[in-house]
Amino acid sequence: MNNNDTPHDEVIAETPYLRLVMRRGWSFVERTTASGVVSIAARTRDDRIVLVEQYRAPVDGNVIELPAGLSGDLADDPDESLETAAKRELLEETGYEAASWRRVIDLVTSSGLTNEVATIFVADDLEKTGTGGGDASEDITVHEVPLDEVDQWLYRAQEAGKLIDSRIYAGLYLLKGTS
Repeated sequence: MNNNDTPHDEVIAETPYLRLVMRRGWSFVERTTASGVVSIAARTRDDRIVLVEQYRAPVDGNVIELPAGLSGDLADDPDESLETAAKRELLEETGYEAASWRRVIDLVTSSGLTNEVATIFVADDLEKTGTGGGDASEDITVHEVPLDEVDQWLYRAQEAGKLIDSRIYAGLYLLKGTS
C-alpha cells in the first residue's frame, strides 16, 4: 500500500480506518491503520485447500475467502512483517500452522476503488494446532475442501447464495501448479 500523499491528493473524508482520497479527478479509498494485506493459499497434508467463510457487510452476505488479514494493524506491532501477519492470520482464522511458507505474488484487489495490494503466500504441510474461527470480532467458519473437488464445491456454495472472493482463484492457480 502506498499511503504517501502526492501534491495532487485531496482527502475528502476520513474514518478511524479508511480515507477517501481524490487524485487527478479520481476518488479512491485507502487504509489508514495497516501497512499491508495478506492472503494465504493454505494446503493440508492430504491435499485440501483451507478456506474461510464470514459475513461481509459491504456485500451483505457470506463470502468464501482465502484466510487473510492486515499487517501493521496491531498497536503493539505496527512494523509487523507480511509473513508474520500471514502466519498470525492463518492460525487465528483456521487453527492451522504451516511448516512451509512462500511469498508468491502481489495483487491489486480493486484498482478502480482502492490502492490496496494483497500479498499472497502459499502455506504447505499444515498442522492443526488451534481452534480457529477468528478473533473476538469475527465469526469465521473454516472449510477444508479437497483440491480435486474445489471447483464443484465453490459452484455449490455460490448456488447456495454465498459469494466467492476472487483471490481464491489466484490461490487455486498457485496451489494446483505446485501439487
